[in-house]
Amino acid sequence: MLAAFPHAMPLEGLIGGLMIGVAAAVMLLGLGRIAGVSGLAARATGIADSGAPRSIAIAFVIGLPLGAFIISWITGGIETRFPPSVLPLVIGGLLVGYGTRLGSGCTSGHGVCGMSRLSPRSLIATAIFIASGFVTVALMRAGGLL
Repeated sequence: MLAAFPHAMPLEGLIGGLMIGVAAAVMLLGLGRIAGVSGLAARATGIADSGAPRSIAIAFVIGLPLGAFIISWITGGIETRFPPSVLPLVIGGLLVGYGTRLGSGCTSGHGVCGMSRLSPRSLIATAIFIASGFVTVALMRAGGLL
């Protein structure tokens, strides 16, 4: 356990990161496609006409919550906390969805897949994601929300 982060789970984070990396490598090496969640979700829902085969995209998108459920079942549960109102989640989801379409991908696509290929667009996007996170946390701390 890390003193500054008493609830950190470094071993679980390492294992999860390795699993994400393996999934991204399998998609790229096996199918020649990027494992970006927003692109696969768009393909699975029919929003996008190009990309991975639709059946693969559907399987990938279904596998995300299914995998989380299996891990939760094996480990005895994962603690989750949600706001009392669903409205912030809906607004946040819509903003993230808009941002992923505007930025030609999401954090997983740019951060995991794009950076591993040294994509200039992904390097810039990931730097913007990180900088935005720093600014958001600083503003929330300054406002007493964190």
